[in-house]
Amino acid sequence: MTTQKRQLILNVFLQRFGHHLAAWRHPSSADNGRPSLDWWVRGAQLAEAAKFHTFFLADFIGRSGEITADTGRSGISYQFEPFTLLSAIAMKTKHIGLVATVNTNYDHPYHVARKFTSLDHLSNGRAGWNIVSSFSPHTALNFGLDEPRAHEDRYERAAEFVELSKRLWDSWDDDAFDHPDRAAGQFYDPASAHPLQFKGEYLGSDGLLDFPRPIQGYPVLVQAGNSDTGREFAARIAEMSYCSAQSLEVAQAFYKDVKSRMAKYGRAEDQLKITPGLSVVVAETDQEAQDKFGELQDLVDVSNVHFGGFDLSAYDVDGPLPDLPYQSGENGRGRFQQQLELARRENLSIRQLVLRFRVARGHLQAIGSVKTVADTIEQWFVERGADGFNVVPPYLPQGFEDFTRLVVPELQRRGIFRTEYEGGTFRESLGLDRPENPYSQRHNTQKHRVA
Repeated sequence: MTTQKRQLILNVFLQRFGHHLAAWRHPSSADNGRPSLDWWVRGAQLAEAAKFHTFFLADFIGRSGEITADTGRSGISYQFEPFTLLSAIAMKTKHIGLVATVNTNYDHPYHVARKFTSLDHLSNGRAGWNIVSSFSPHTALNFGLDEPRAHEDRYERAAEFVELSKRLWDSWDDDAFDHPDRAAGQFYDPASAHPLQFKGEYLGSDGLLDFPRPIQGYPVLVQAGNSDTGREFAARIAEMSYCSAQSLEVAQAFYKDVKSRMAKYGRAEDQLKITPGLSVVVAETDQEAQDKFGELQDLVDVSNVHFGGFDLSAYDVDGPLPDLPYQSGENGRGRFQQQLELARRENLSIRQLVLRFRVARGHLQAIGSVKTVADTIEQWFVERGADGFNVVPPYLPQGFEDFTRLVVPELQRRGIFRTEYEGGTFRESLGLDRPENPYSQRHNTQKHRVA
């Protein structure tokens, strides 16, 4: 692995209004739910100006089945399809990594590998893939799928999906098309092509990817999840993990657990960057920040609460969380368990649970002065609760502007966050090595085919 001083990683995950439940109702919010390229470009450019590593783009597909009379009270913004949007952002930025979310249940590796290769070349080596395997019944119906998939089966299918994607990216040498011999009439050496014959339990593909190998070899592989199956997937495959924890002790336990699993897959611990979510409200003083956060909390509507697939509107919001089993057809097994344990441990009412957990989506909340927020970030980083953070601004654009204006300079002053970009590709920015092509003639004397 590349050896370098450990540095704090900062990613940003934007949603149109912000991640707080009431962000769309905040007085500073003047936006609506219509798509706006300029809005997303401004967010990415703000993150790049602050030297962030990653611009993280989620993808919420198939929501139509979730629309009811009550859901109209939530701030929903249907955003652009990730590859379309990130390709546009790539033209307006130069350094920041661009992570697209793709669900392995609703696509095929050939299609996905081709799109990521295109994005990596368009961005000059800045593509990343957030690998998602969630299976919502509502989303499945949009794709004509009516058979449920078990939690463990989805992860196994996702692992095979990634394996096949890698084989497709490796189906050409890095320089296969770089040296056409015009005099001899030979555009490329056929030995630089490595056709595959892949037949797995879930997926298959024969042939070659119709695009050159990505600049980075593979896009940076990102995974989000807190369940035990998700942790194993991260240890086996991921290069960045987006997780959630509300206390340093929980974060440290997750960090140690996931990294301790990597050795059995022949991986070093620094090949996986763990970046919990971080929700920040920062101001000049602790009290001012608490007041700003209080304004958001006062706007939360607790009349339409769902938990683990159950509608809780019939229960007293100031009463305890009822005993309800997890529904396997729903997503977020790890988040479900986190909320359940928190409610039981601290004897929280439904209202208290919403105001404590849901408003930050289960992530760490840092509310206070610049010193207070920076102290929290530094402690988690130094004491191995995180390699960095995925910043989830509670409200936008002011919330993220405050973070970049106030907190980032303080982290730089403390010497834990960079002041300039180093390295050309997203991988280099994260201190990750570029994967070699194991099928290239430069590394193997025989041509490989897999079955």
